[in-house]
Amino acid sequence: MKLQIFDFMVVLASVLTPAIDTVAGWWRHVRDASGGPPVEEPVPERDPESGVFFHFGRATIITVGAVRALLRRPLELRSTIAQVEALGVQSVGIAITTAVLVGMVMAVQFAYGLQRFGGMEYTGRFIGLSFTRELAPTLTGIVVGGRMAAGMAAEIGAMAVSEQVDAIKACGADPLKKLVVPRLVGAVIVMPILGMIALVTGFCGAMLMTSHEFGIPAQFFYRTALDSVKLVDLWSGLLKMPVFGALIAIIGCHFGLITKGGTEGVGRYTTRAVVVSAITVLVSDYFLTTLTVMVWPSQ
Repeated sequence: MKLQIFDFMVVLASVLTPAIDTVAGWWRHVRDASGGPPVEEPVPERDPESGVFFHFGRATIITVGAVRALLRRPLELRSTIAQVEALGVQSVGIAITTAVLVGMVMAVQFAYGLQRFGGMEYTGRFIGLSFTRELAPTLTGIVVGGRMAAGMAAEIGAMAVSEQVDAIKACGADPLKKLVVPRLVGAVIVMPILGMIALVTGFCGAMLMTSHEFGIPAQFFYRTALDSVKLVDLWSGLLKMPVFGALIAIIGCHFGLITKGGTEGVGRYTTRAVVVSAITVLVSDYFLTTLTVMVWPSQ
C-alpha cells in the first residue's frame, strides 16, 4: 500500500511540476506588464574581451610592438619570404577570378546604362576610372584580405590554444618578432602586387565583355580608358594597398594571439578576424579616399 502511494505521488509531481512552472511564468509576465516590481533575473557577466576599445587598444599595442621588433636585428628573412609566398602567390587565383568577374559585370551594367542615353562609347572611361581608383584596391582588400586574416588568425590561434606562443615566450623569444612581423611585412609587400594584377585582369575582362556583347572595339575601349585615367588616379588606388595589407595583418594576428577555448575558439576568433578585416578595409577606404581628394583637389 505504501509503495502504491509513493508511486502515485511521483506521478502527481511529474504532472504538476510543468503546470506550476507555466503558471509561475504567466504570473511573472502579468506582474511585469502591470507595473509591479520586476523579478530579478541573473545578469550574465560581460566578457571584457568583447568590447571595441579592448580590441582597438590591443591591436595598437601589437602594432607598436611589431614596429619596434621590425627595427631590431636579426631580420626574419626566411619567415618573411615564406609569408610572401603564402599570402601572395597562393592568393593570385582569387584576385584574378574576382577581378575578371567584377569587370565583366561592371561592363554589362555600364554599357546598358549608358546605352539609354546614347553614350555607350564612354563605357571604357567609366570602367577604367572606377577600377583604377576604387574597385581593384577595395575588392582585393576585402576578398584577398579575408583569406589572409583567416589564415593568420587560424594559424596563430592554433598555436595559442596549444600553448606554443607561451613556449616562445619561455624560450626568451619575442612572439611579435617571430609571428607578427613576418606576416605584417609580407602583407604590405604582396597587397600592391595583387592590386595591380586585379586592375589589369579586371580591365581585360571588361574589355572582352564589351567587345563580345556590345560590339565596342577593344582598341577603342582601351584608348578611351587610358585617356580618362591619370597618374594621380593610379597612385590614389595603389597607395591604399599597403595600408590595407598592414591593417589586415594586424587584425589577423591580434585575433590569433587572443584566441582561447580550444578548437571551437579557433573557429570563433577566425570568423571575427574575417568580419573585422572586411569592415576595417571599407572604413579605411573611406578615409583614404577623402585624404587623396584633399591632397589632390584638382584631380
